[in-house]
Amino acid sequence: MQATKTKSITADELLAMGDIGRCELIYGELVMMSPAGVPHGIVAMRFGRFLSEFVDQHDLGIVLAAETGFKIESNPDLVRAPDASFVRKDRLIVPLPKGFFEGVPDLAVEVASPDDSRREVSEKVNMWLAHGTQTVWVADPQTMTVVVHRVGQPPRMLRTTDEIAKETLLPGFVLPLAKVFKLP
Repeated sequence: MQATKTKSITADELLAMGDIGRCELIYGELVMMSPAGVPHGIVAMRFGRFLSEFVDQHDLGIVLAAETGFKIESNPDLVRAPDASFVRKDRLIVPLPKGFFEGVPDLAVEVASPDDSRREVSEKVNMWLAHGTQTVWVADPQTMTVVVHRVGQPPRMLRTTDEIAKETLLPGFVLPLAKVFKLP
């Protein structure tokens, strides 16, 4: 993904900037990202929609959309934003924060962009898992695959003929990947 780096800032300074476009804060460095393409947007939205419908129906927690920041580390600050995410109800602090979520999601969904290198995707997956995310789904709209990553388990590749099911975090959730990758 094309990125532009600027001066070192904190998560609070980033939040105070308001809507400055797609960005993440990587150890104090603001990294601007180009807007996502149409296939990326479709896949990210579908994951968010299917997850949200299920989570809301079963009162399991919250599903957050792409631009939601998670403050993962401080001094220097690390704020990342997956393409979709789920946080269990028992981890929520009420009232919900007005700023970034402190910590990581239980489930992070990352949709690979055509210009993402394997190294970049791998680093992001490893970062989520190392900080406590239980499951990371990496969707690739070009190959129409999803790789499921869990701590201590080998990655599992799924294709459009497969479904995401038997998720400990989401008991009873079944998502045929053909629904995610279906294009008009």
